[in-house]
Amino acid sequence: MPPPTLLLTAPLFLKHEPGPGHPESPARLRSILSVLERAPVEGAQVAAPRAATEAELASVHTPELCKYLSGLAGEEADIDPDTHASEDSYDAAVLAAGAAVQAVQEVMAGRARNAFALVRPPGHHAEPGRSMGFCLFNNVAIAAEAARRQGAERVLVLDWDVHHGNGTQAAFWARRDVLYQSVHQYPYYPGTGAPHEVGVGEGQGFTVNCGIPGGATDADYGALFEELFLPIADAFRPQLILVSAGFDPHRDDPIGGMLLSERGFAAMCSAMKSLAESVCDGRLVLLLEGGYSLQGLSQSVHACVEVLAGRKDSFPTGETTSETRHALARSREALKPYWHLR
Repeated sequence: MPPPTLLLTAPLFLKHEPGPGHPESPARLRSILSVLERAPVEGAQVAAPRAATEAELASVHTPELCKYLSGLAGEEADIDPDTHASEDSYDAAVLAAGAAVQAVQEVMAGRARNAFALVRPPGHHAEPGRSMGFCLFNNVAIAAEAARRQGAERVLVLDWDVHHGNGTQAAFWARRDVLYQSVHQYPYYPGTGAPHEVGVGEGQGFTVNCGIPGGATDADYGALFEELFLPIADAFRPQLILVSAGFDPHRDDPIGGMLLSERGFAAMCSAMKSLAESVCDGRLVLLLEGGYSLQGLSQSVHACVEVLAGRKDSFPTGETTSETRHALARSREALKPYWHLR
């Protein structure tokens, strides 16, 4: 039998309580797991993750932040106006980071054909020295560092959350071994992700941002993938692909302003899976970030798991908006000095 699509999750993730009325609630993961239980995906296997080690957390985060967060274990605290910790939040965050590392290790070793870490809290806003934006540790950055230790010389991180992953960008801003690509609503929280943000020093050209106004459709995202993200990623030739999979660009999301459907997310996942199959033996790991419409989130995650397990989806044909074309042109212009973009 072929290796499974690995789904890593645990009951502890449901014990992270950001507070009454907070959008990043346990109901998000509960809804995802309920849909996967009602409609199991053949070829997908659920397993429990392990906690991250101190060294794995320290591969991205400063000693000061690690010490501060460990001091919150068993406590309630307001980390910033958006980010709150309950008694179990620290342990959940360490387990979420560990799930990210474990997913990478299983895929790199060939024991899983691909993986999806269904975790809370999310991670892509957490900077090396600062937790913020619902995030404590940066799960995808910790996963990328784990992949480098596993022997991957080049790692791609693709971020399709509606918010820009400022923390992931900061972690690899001056590096060329990790290519960070982000499509996000702009201008929007956290304020970063402009097209001219392309990295510094050796990392110039290895940060790819395309920020677009709200209202973008599946076809708009398809144009961005086909004309910007995929050509650069193919030229980069990653040995592992990580996806910060946020589902807040869904058309029903109460926070985001995009118009993606479940099939749009499946098309993005399919595009990354096809890229992985062509350049890195299918090594692909998704990590859950945002997404606050319970139905939109759970149905979109299910659609992506179907893709990981073998289904193929493609972007719909259709006109792209003038706003998307303008944003795409600005990003392509900013990246032309570093990549051959036709």
